[in-house]
Amino acid sequence: MEYAVTHAYKDHMELIKRNGQHMKSQKLLSYTRRAIDDYNMIEEGDTIAVGISGGKDSLTLLYALAKLQKFYPKSFSLYAITVDLGFKDFDTSGLERYCNRLEVPYFVEHTQIGEIVFDHRKEPNPCSLCSRMRKGAFNQAAIRLGCNKIAYAHHKDDVVDSFLMSLLYEGRVHTFSPVTFLEKSQITLIRPLIYAYEGEVRSFALKNELPVCKNPCPADGVTKRQESKDIIDQLRATVPEIKERIFSAIEGADIDGWTRH
Repeated sequence: MEYAVTHAYKDHMELIKRNGQHMKSQKLLSYTRRAIDDYNMIEEGDTIAVGISGGKDSLTLLYALAKLQKFYPKSFSLYAITVDLGFKDFDTSGLERYCNRLEVPYFVEHTQIGEIVFDHRKEPNPCSLCSRMRKGAFNQAAIRLGCNKIAYAHHKDDVVDSFLMSLLYEGRVHTFSPVTFLEKSQITLIRPLIYAYEGEVRSFALKNELPVCKNPCPADGVTKRQESKDIIDQLRATVPEIKERIFSAIEGADIDGWTRH
């Protein structure tokens, strides 16, 4: 059974059709190329793995990199990898067809992470452990395929949310970097979507009918990140440009990894 697009996505799709508001491919590629150039994310001969879960962000990132690959001045190779957590009825056929259309080799890394986290460990707060295990499985699959880089689909909202989470819950001025070298895996992580807002990514995925899948995880729900999103939404009532202001502050602050090349 292929996971269906949620009612919320369908409702938003109808809104986009009525209003004609969506991010065009040209704008997506402009965002992506600018981030790659600003932070020197891609070098000649790189082999990059993109983790696709079936969410709007990763599918949009794969689209952007696959299209950019055809004209970017530095030659690079792409792989798409899905980490199968072992949940029942998880069907990757729609993702495979999508990758075939983009001419990107597709691989599924089968695991029993879901069983370990929920049945054996019985974690009351499973997200952290699951995330670590999922990232580890993805990294190892990428390394086996000969990749020297992996790409995550974090967008501008994620940058801002992570900054706010660090400020509120850790008491420090920090967010993740556009490029990170992972010492343990000896692989470089890049984030080419950092200039695109989540709303733009969502509208692009819907307008282009990307095969977005429902998250099969039984713990999918409220997180600290969602709490920070809610705080941002409340602040936008009085400061409509709050996301752009925070992002500009991040770029101007002395935060590790945020110096443009």
